[in-house]
Amino acid sequence: MDNKEKLELARWAVKQAKSHGAEEVSVDVAQSRDIEVEYRDGQLDKLKESTQNALDVSIYDDNRYSSHGTNDLRKGSLEKFISEAVAMTKFLTDDPYRKLPDPKYYEGRKDIDLKLFDPDYKKVDSEQRVKISRDIESIARNSSDKILSCTAGYSDSFSESVKVNSNGFEGESSRTAFSAGAEVTVDDGKGGRPYDWNYATVRYFKYLPDLEFLGKVAVERALDKIGQDKMKSGKYDMVVENRSAGRLFYSLFSPMKANSLQQKSSFLEGKLGEKIASDKFTLIDDPFIINGLGSRLYDGEGMVTRKRVKIDKGVLIEYFIDNYYGNKLGMEPNSGSTTNITMEQGTKTLDDLVKGMTKGILVTGFIGGNSNSTTGDFSIGIVGLYVENGRIVRPVNEMNISGNMNEFWKRLAEVGNDPYIYSSWRLPSLYFTEVQFSGI
Repeated sequence: MDNKEKLELARWAVKQAKSHGAEEVSVDVAQSRDIEVEYRDGQLDKLKESTQNALDVSIYDDNRYSSHGTNDLRKGSLEKFISEAVAMTKFLTDDPYRKLPDPKYYEGRKDIDLKLFDPDYKKVDSEQRVKISRDIESIARNSSDKILSCTAGYSDSFSESVKVNSNGFEGESSRTAFSAGAEVTVDDGKGGRPYDWNYATVRYFKYLPDLEFLGKVAVERALDKIGQDKMKSGKYDMVVENRSAGRLFYSLFSPMKANSLQQKSSFLEGKLGEKIASDKFTLIDDPFIINGLGSRLYDGEGMVTRKRVKIDKGVLIEYFIDNYYGNKLGMEPNSGSTTNITMEQGTKTLDDLVKGMTKGILVTGFIGGNSNSTTGDFSIGIVGLYVENGRIVRPVNEMNISGNMNEFWKRLAEVGNDPYIYSSWRLPSLYFTEVQFSGI
């Protein structure tokens, strides 16, 4: 079923729901295919493929709302499915805030090709998929005699979807994704088992990194952890590596969402226009990055996407407001989810940031921890490398950083020039001053 046929089916499903009494309807029809290959310690460990067709229908009727999904796309089956969905909705509790977005939020959609679909997707065959996984595993496993376990994987996915809302929205999208990399556990000679990984995800097959890079960097990172230990508690400068910075932003993203504001569980409530971070912090939600893993022309509700500055030189400009909670709060919706999160970059590389540290810790990963979205208090486990006078001295682990988000982002002193391109959170390395570390 191509996208034209999906659109025709979605339109038909909307008409069916309305004919059974629904006031407003939203229908999504999607087709997807996912393939995974995994090699572990020299043996093929996983070969998995799944293909799925799905239709989801959301019913809005007399201030009542329900959502239903099925994988049976035969019209004979769908007619009964939709009629029962509408009938069941009438038994639900009244909720006056449940409604489709105002059609004005569908207007202004850009007519650009974001290049999210690789036209060569079908040229990648099973033999290639297996070979990539096998080669990465072999490269990694043969890179050191300290390796205890090595797993390499390759996966790709393809999806096509359409969305039709009964009040005037229609949209379609096609996208692919390819991922490959390795994870490695090594022997530290003292009973310890340091672990690390190196994976990359891209939209086009040809943009996957070199297999040597994927395999060897995973090993190098694991070997760098040999000898890791706690350090004395205290305040240290901190550089957070680009690929790990997203963990910090997650603690900020939740309080910026409309549901947190409405439920009085956000430490950022009422702070629009206020300074919440240093001048170095400008946060941007950009849906139009070519090949971007978060790029899109409309969101899950059909509202058109726009490039938005969320935090400007430390000043909170916008929350993430979805349609439902926007109605509850009486606030203008702008989408309740992220696309590609980026920052205004600085001029320094990660090496430059590290060389500028007198006494600090380069954080290469976060482990567990918690963050209270209501108060802003946080405590997060870290692994990393201790730095003195710009030189890496030794690896550290089993330490926590702690504090309060209201003050933490004001300690951001520098932003790197190295956004992590293998994620929709395309964040650079970050330099913070005098962060509280708990260790010995």
